[in-house]
Amino acid sequence: MSVYDNIIRLRASLPDGVKLVAVSKFQSEAAIMEAYNAGQRIFGENRVQELSGKKPKLPDDIEWHFVGTLQTNKVKYIAPFVSMIQSVDTLRLMEEINRHAGICNRIIRVLVEVHIAAEESKHGFSPDECRTLFQEGQPSKFKNIHICGLMGMATFTSDSEAVRREFRTLRRLFDDIRSMPTTDQSLFASLSMGMSDDYQLAIEEGSTMVRIGTAIFNS
Repeated sequence: MSVYDNIIRLRASLPDGVKLVAVSKFQSEAAIMEAYNAGQRIFGENRVQELSGKKPKLPDDIEWHFVGTLQTNKVKYIAPFVSMIQSVDTLRLMEEINRHAGICNRIIRVLVEVHIAAEESKHGFSPDECRTLFQEGQPSKFKNIHICGLMGMATFTSDSEAVRREFRTLRRLFDDIRSMPTTDQSLFASLSMGMSDDYQLAIEEGSTMVRIGTAIFNS
């Protein structure tokens, strides 16, 4: 199927309230425009240099999400325009995003990345670290970022029940944090989990945002 057809099919299949992030890393501007012409407006990139190169060549109403590992010294390159940074995996990175957002006179939306997978190569706060972060009211210190929820990646495995358990762990953590008196529920509303191979499981477990690349771009 074409990129256009894949977008139409995917968007029609998602429940109300679940947003689609088209992960366009390594994709050409023509492929991105095919998705755009099918109505897609949220695109995810995981390399700063690639995102910075694509942004000026594509429509201004695209909402760019950064979904990869972000080094603190690269924040300044995307801070002027990025709509959301989904992969905030350390307090130091949070501080740096807040600083550069202030320089740009912007508020940047972010998600806190939580390590839920069995694989050590994955990044993020542990669930306990994440819970402590919010219990101590750390997010309230930052005036130029809005912490809008959590993001996580499940283990890459064919064991669907293991994947489901990991998504369920993240959903319970999301619910716990959302109920804390230190959390602004009007902002903290996004749970980003699920990719091409497991997004249906993620949706069943409460995802509000899925990050899909291969199933859209066929590569």
